[in-house]
Amino acid sequence: MYNQGAVEGAANTELGSRVFVYEVVGLRQGEETDQTSYPIRKSGSVFIRVPYNRMNQEMRRITRLGGTIVSIQPVTALQQVNGKASLGNATSEVSELATSGETANSEGNGKATPVNADDSEAKGFAKPPAEEQLKNKDKKGNTMTQAKAKKDHGDVPVNTYRPNAPFIGKVISNEPLVKEGGIGIVQHLKFDISAGDLKYIEGQSIGIIPPGLDKNGKPEKLRLYSIASTRHGDDVDDKTVSLCVRQLEYKHPETGETVYGVCSTHLCFLEPGADVKITGPVGKEMLLPQDTDTNVIMLATGTGIAPMRAYLWRQFKDAERAVNPEYEFKGFSWLIFGVPTTPNLLYKEELEEIQQKYPNNFRLTGAISREQKNPQGGRMYIQDRVAEHADELWQLIKNEKTHTYICGLRGMEEGIDAALTTAAAKEGVTWSDYQKELKKAHRWHVETY
Repeated sequence: MYNQGAVEGAANTELGSRVFVYEVVGLRQGEETDQTSYPIRKSGSVFIRVPYNRMNQEMRRITRLGGTIVSIQPVTALQQVNGKASLGNATSEVSELATSGETANSEGNGKATPVNADDSEAKGFAKPPAEEQLKNKDKKGNTMTQAKAKKDHGDVPVNTYRPNAPFIGKVISNEPLVKEGGIGIVQHLKFDISAGDLKYIEGQSIGIIPPGLDKNGKPEKLRLYSIASTRHGDDVDDKTVSLCVRQLEYKHPETGETVYGVCSTHLCFLEPGADVKITGPVGKEMLLPQDTDTNVIMLATGTGIAPMRAYLWRQFKDAERAVNPEYEFKGFSWLIFGVPTTPNLLYKEELEEIQQKYPNNFRLTGAISREQKNPQGGRMYIQDRVAEHADELWQLIKNEKTHTYICGLRGMEEGIDAALTTAAAKEGVTWSDYQKELKKAHRWHVETY
C-alpha cells in the first residue's frame, strides 16, 4: 500500500532527529481569553518547528494557548539540511475549537447547520446541505471534514424528503442522557416515522427544520444530525428514527450574552406528541462495510457517539441480530470515547452491557478529561488515549479488514494524526501518505465539525 521514498527513509533513520512543522492559527490574544468558553478570534498562521520527541508536548501547549493546528508536515532529511520546511497539503483542516472532548459549544452532534454562515449556531459546528458538502469541503467556514463517499453504495436511500417537502414526524420520547452532575443538556429523541417512506441505514443523517424565522426574516434552514439508531429503529419495528442532540450554549464573544442554538434548543425541549419536520436521509461516507468479519475502530467525542451507537446496536444487540440473520457480526469493534465527566458518558449502560456480553468482540476505552490525567499530568483527551494505544491501533489499522470511523470535534484529528504519525514512523512509514491510501480504499471515515 505504501512505498517509502529514499529521502524519507533517510529521515527516519534517526527518529529523534526528525522535525515536523506545525501550522497553527488562533493563538490566544491575552490572558483573559483563557477564561472564556467560546472560540477566540484567530491569529494569522504561525509555523512552529517541532522535534519528533516533543510533538505531543507541543500540541498540548498550543491547545492551552487557544491555538488550532491546521497541518502537521514532516521536514524531510534534505529539507533539514537546507534549512527549509515544505508545508504542502494540510494533513487536517482548520478547527474552530481547541483540541478537546469537552466543549460546550457544539450543537447536537456538531452537524446541526444553517446554510448561512452568519447564524449564531454556525461557529465551527456546522455543515451545509448534503449536496454542498463535497463542493465546499476545503473552503474556510463551517463545513464538515468529510471524505468522498464509497461508490458502491448506490442502493442507499438518499433525499427521500427534501426541505421544500419535509416529512412530518412525531416525537415519541425525549430522554436526558447526561446524568446528575454532568455538563450541559444532551437528549435522546425518538421520532415516529411510520406514516411516511423514510428509510435509512446506519451512518446516515437526517435534517431537522426548526419552526420560525431566522434573523433575516426567512424560514429557518435545516440542520443535519447523525442518526443514533439502526435502520430498524430503537424498537426494531422499522417505525422510528432516533437522534442524540446537545443543546448549543455559549457566550457571545463581543457582548458576553448567553446564546442558545435555535434548532438544538427546539429539539431538546420537545414534548412527546409534538410534530417535527424531517428531511433526508443523507450521507454515504460513514456507512459500515457489509462484511461481518471486519475490525471497526470508532473514535468519538460527545454526541459524535450517535453513529457509533447505531453500529454497535447492529453488531451486538440481540433484537437486531434476530431480524438480521444475514448480518452476524464476527469481527472486533473498539470504541474510544472522549467526554468531560463520567455523567457525560452517553449511553454508558448500553456500552457496558455490550462489553460485558461480548468481551472478545468489543472494547470500550474512555477518555474523561476532567477526571483522568494523561502521562504528562494534564487532562486526558481522546488524542491522549490514541497516543497511549497508538502502536496497537497502528497494527490494527494495517489490517485490510479494518475500518476507522471518527466523529465529533474536528480538533481531535490533529492529535490522532500526531499519535499515528509516531507509531507509523517506527516502521519507516509516513502516516499522512498511508492515510491517503486508507481513504482511497474507503477504510478511513470522518465526520468532524
